Amino acid sequence: MLSFVSLALAACVAFNPPPDASLSPQQLDARVDPSKITTLAPVALAQSVKPCAQAEHRIATTAALVPLDIVTFDRASAALDRGLAFLATKQSRRGAWFEGTEVVATDMEPRMRASALAVTAMGAKVFAQAGRQDAVRGNAFAYIAANTATTEQRKGIEDGGLGTYVMSAVASALASSSEPEFQELLETSIAWLKATQWDETEGLASNTDWYGGAGYGNRKRPDLSNTQMMLDALHDANVSSDDPAIQKALAFVARAQNFKSASTTEDASWIAQGNGDGGFVYSPANGGESFASEAAGEGRFGEKMPAGSRSLRSYGSMTYAGFKSLLYAGLSPDDPRVQAALGWIQSHWTFTENSGLGQQGYFYYLHAMSRALSACGQTEMIDHAGAKHEWRRELIDAILTRQRADGSWKNDEPRWEEGNADLATIYALLALEEALKPSLQSE
Repeated sequence: MLSFVSLALAACVAFNPPPDASLSPQQLDARVDPSKITTLAPVALAQSVKPCAQAEHRIATTAALVPLDIVTFDRASAALDRGLAFLATKQSRRGAWFEGTEVVATDMEPRMRASALAVTAMGAKVFAQAGRQDAVRGNAFAYIAANTATTEQRKGIEDGGLGTYVMSAVASALASSSEPEFQELLETSIAWLKATQWDETEGLASNTDWYGGAGYGNRKRPDLSNTQMMLDALHDANVSSDDPAIQKALAFVARAQNFKSASTTEDASWIAQGNGDGGFVYSPANGGESFASEAAGEGRFGEKMPAGSRSLRSYGSMTYAGFKSLLYAGLSPDDPRVQAALGWIQSHWTFTENSGLGQQGYFYYLHAMSRALSACGQTEMIDHAGAKHEWRRELIDAILTRQRADGSWKNDEPRWEEGNADLATIYALLALEEALKPSLQSE
């Protein structure tokens, strides 16, 4: 089990741009307001990249392959079957879920078509990981291919307002299919994600707070939610941890962490004035923002705090997103930032809420949490009091407790569309499948 310890930053070296990012930045992109860009000290990275275990795209067929007792495994499998049956009844004739549902992305106008494509891709992944070869699965993948195959369609996705979410979900789904017919489209999707990452191409230097991040469609400001979705896709496609795109993303992810460097004069002001608890916030860009700060009445940007004391609050979903992103980027378990994130997790161990936001984004939280704990490679986690937790069993119990009679899940707190049973059910099933996958270890 990983334990939280204090380690010196001497184990790290300053970030050097990856080989394809070593050129001088081009002229600053016209969509970027230079007054909102902050120049910070270089990000410290580990001296060597630790390869992350390759993605596992199928759940275990027997309890013997998973660190679970057979009773819990069977209960989870039965719940998964009921959830899949519910989704089968909700799929449209075109093979989609979420069609006609209006989604309001952060700082964006409502979107419909793009959100259906993203949710359908996640749903297709649920069926693929369960090993299903039925018409529901086939129709979902046909819908994905029919809406992403051409350059014009992908340009429409970028302009549609949810580009990174959509193409990340599409890439993860295609990777999970393991079908040769989708390989070219998978490679195209990964190339699209890399091309829309904020870097020198848009005139950003590696020491700026936007660098390496991913934002909403049409290149909006980067945030950790979009960036972790992109990293999920790259990981699912078995892109190497030392790939330039992943290392660029690490620079952005590290800046979203409430982690103080050896000299706080090198940190963003919200970090320097904060508690350095090791958790993560929504975005370090544009001065930083956190929905947990908003929930606490301090303002999403910390703007309601007394002058000179502005900081941002860490919260659950973003901390698990950041934690797994550090691991996907090849940081070793004893890296100070990995240890700091783990310390936050140990102090906020819960399956009852999205710590810091209550029930808001709860099923998104479970999905990020399940992937992070799977990436951690541990059978048991230990909380701050020293109690051991079999995370798979506790996760399964939490998910099954909330399953409804028709096999679905739904959040009574509707923010971020979780009041829609299609989306909430897909998040719940993706989390459940992480608990049912064979245990993996990194190389």
